[in-house]
Amino acid sequence: MPDLTDYAKNLLGRALCARSPALPAAVYLGLGTGGSTATGLSGEPTGNGYARQRVTFSGTGPQQNTDAVTFTFTAAAGTLTHVGLFDAVSGGNALTFSALAQAAAVTGAGTVTINPAGLVLAAS
Repeated sequence: MPDLTDYAKNLLGRALCARSPALPAAVYLGLGTGGSTATGLSGEPTGNGYARQRVTFSGTGPQQNTDAVTFTFTAAAGTLTHVGLFDAVSGGNALTFSALAQAAAVTGAGTVTINPAGLVLAAS
């Protein structure tokens, strides 16, 4: 997930200048049906059981999700092509985004799962 949003770049800049920004207490993964911009993920589904999911990372270099992240849908949500990290379960600030390695077509009720270590946050 190499693309930082403008918000995350500013957060990092304040940290590097010893300005002690308020870091997120938790991060949440979202899915998107469209492309992404420097302000974050676009095309995030609404309704149909969709909700951002809390994700925990570990690692000493590149960060990887420690557990499977599962999104549950009660109805069709379109073709999901991107993921993004947020500092809140809804609303909040987008932190980073990336294209999925493989698009996921949600044509009815079901789940989309990202396996442990399937989500990697590393400097590019």
